Amino acid sequence: MLLTILTFVHVLISFAGILSGLAVLFGLFTGKRLDRWTVLFLTTTVATSITGFFFSVHHFMPSHAAGILSLVVLAIAIHARYARKLNGVWRKIYAITAMVALYLNVFVAVVQAFQKLPALKVLAPTQSEPPFKLTQLVVLTLFVVLTFAGAIRFRDKPIHTT
Repeated sequence: MLLTILTFVHVLISFAGILSGLAVLFGLFTGKRLDRWTVLFLTTTVATSITGFFFSVHHFMPSHAAGILSLVVLAIAIHARYARKLNGVWRKIYAITAMVALYLNVFVAVVQAFQKLPALKVLAPTQSEPPFKLTQLVVLTLFVVLTFAGAIRFRDKPIHTT
């Protein structure tokens, strides 16, 4: 019962992190800080990374590596955003690290989707099949392009608060 509740809360937090992260990405392209969305994104993404470690496992998994890396880049993003106030190069550092954290959250969501959804599990039961690899490659490519474009646009536009 406790595991079911933890799973539900973790998934809910993860979706909130992904959706709010997409709003933050939109803010990068429009030069808007979107303060409330950013707080929601950073908070839920930190929470999803932390709650991921609460699940009982017997060995170190790729999701653990993604969680650790996510917490590191989130610490940098939070430092750039709040301690450095997006001044100078910190604006670009924030944009890149925030989007890397979002990508890692989406990466794990894709892995979970291929593990849990029957239609996807049939396509890639071991996650070494072409449909899984292609999906992850498309997601990675999309995030690389959007992250760099967003970092450039966010850097070049004056920051507006909302």
